[in-house]
Amino acid sequence: MAKIRPLGDRVLVEPIEEKEQTKGGIIIPDNAKEKPMEGKVVAIGKKRDDDGKEVPFDVKVGDKVLLPKYGGTEVKIGDKTLQLVREEDLLGVIE
Repeated sequence: MAKIRPLGDRVLVEPIEEKEQTKGGIIIPDNAKEKPMEGKVVAIGKKRDDDGKEVPFDVKVGDKVLLPKYGGTEVKIGDKTLQLVREEDLLGVIE
């Protein structure tokens, strides 16, 4: 898989697909699944302030995050589909 380094304050996230089957054993067809709302951070860019000094991100590679339902840019790398979003658009970190 090719490596991608996001630019600016962007974060590359691998969406975590929801399970095909519910706890009750009901199988969910592909067309009824919601867009994934959780993901794992796989890369971050370099965020800078107005003076050009590098500012740390609130998330780090490996964090599990909540994604906005709509937004970001979908990126296909090989057989994987990833989301490229601004850090400020992430809804939270799952601890």
